[in-house]
Amino acid sequence: MIFKEGFSANTLHRMKHGEAISTKTLDALCFALDCEVSDIIEHIKE
Repeated sequence: MIFKEGFSANTLHRMKHGEAISTKTLDALCFALDCEVSDIIEHIKE
């Protein structure tokens, strides 16, 4: 499903390893999954 939405293997690799993604990618991911940003990410202060 995720490749149908146009996400590259590189983007998936970055997300899988906790690396940075753009807000545009985050927006597209929320659209594809029909969810809110808070459903996907959590900010934890170190």
